[in-house]
Amino acid sequence: MAISYKDSGVDVTRGYKAVELMKKHVKSTYTDNVIGDLGSFGGFFSIANEKMEEPVLVAGTDGVGTKLKYAFLLNKHDTIGIDAVAMCVNDIVCQGAKPLFFLDYYACGRLYPEAEAEVVKGIADGCKQAGCALIGGETAEMPSFYPDGEYDLAGFAVGIVDKKKVINGKNIQAGDVLIGLKSTGVHSNGYSLVRKLFGDDNKAELEKYDEELGATPAEVLLKPTRIYVKSILSLIEKVDVKGIAHITGGGFIENIPRILPDGIAAEIDKNSYEVPPVFKVMQKRAGITDEQIYNTFNMGIGMVVCVAPENVEKAMESLRATGEDVVVIGKTVAGKGVILK
Repeated sequence: MAISYKDSGVDVTRGYKAVELMKKHVKSTYTDNVIGDLGSFGGFFSIANEKMEEPVLVAGTDGVGTKLKYAFLLNKHDTIGIDAVAMCVNDIVCQGAKPLFFLDYYACGRLYPEAEAEVVKGIADGCKQAGCALIGGETAEMPSFYPDGEYDLAGFAVGIVDKKKVINGKNIQAGDVLIGLKSTGVHSNGYSLVRKLFGDDNKAELEKYDEELGATPAEVLLKPTRIYVKSILSLIEKVDVKGIAHITGGGFIENIPRILPDGIAAEIDKNSYEVPPVFKVMQKRAGITDEQIYNTFNMGIGMVVCVAPENVEKAMESLRATGEDVVVIGKTVAGKGVILK
């Protein structure tokens, strides 16, 4: 008896349907630089109109992590794609690079075209927030490898910057100022601990209003990662930015030192802003120290910008004009790592 590909668990017609459902979302991100159409073996993107003396490409890749578990349980797939884009484009803009295009990788046990189309809608929304084009991706249906109803999601972004304008932190010195751009919440890191503290198998509990959070856990924990690209690109046109850190896994403790030269530390004033309730709730439930929680989560600050003292006011004015909620969270001092005060 013959055994078809469909008999093994892969139905290519579901893939065709998924492509049809997602096409309008993908095309909504296209710019004049996109060449070709969805369905080619590779995505084409022209950089002919990028007028730079020495253009340099900057690439980044990332996934959404176990935040996906909440998308599965709550059957909400329309914003998780924003997270996938954010994790990549927020990284490359730290170098002063303008994101050009994005590609995604979606792998599942059984393909549900409507769910994947919702995910891609979120990816397209994220690309539009970042000003980049979604020029391709891959859908992999892998029965018996992923559980039915679950999927993994990752992405890849490429940006461009003039070499002389690369931001790398090398000119940071003691006495510079650290400006925090507030986050929308937990973003997409630390969810292995989040799931221990809030659970990931009781839909009713997650959708119940929580007094301490001021919302349902579902609302708080699936809120998409903020994309800072347009605000940062606008800022670096107006102000000399010395360094930019995207606060992801590892929190303040791991990420801020990545932009600091040897001999320079970041002194952070924990009382400079109100930490969002979700982090206070998690610290209390986990019974962990300040050092531990600031080494795990963004604590309400999704991006940190370092500027000279004379540029602080102008930088904050620019960031506020582009919709960011900003606060001075500390300064650079002689030393090493992060000093929490």
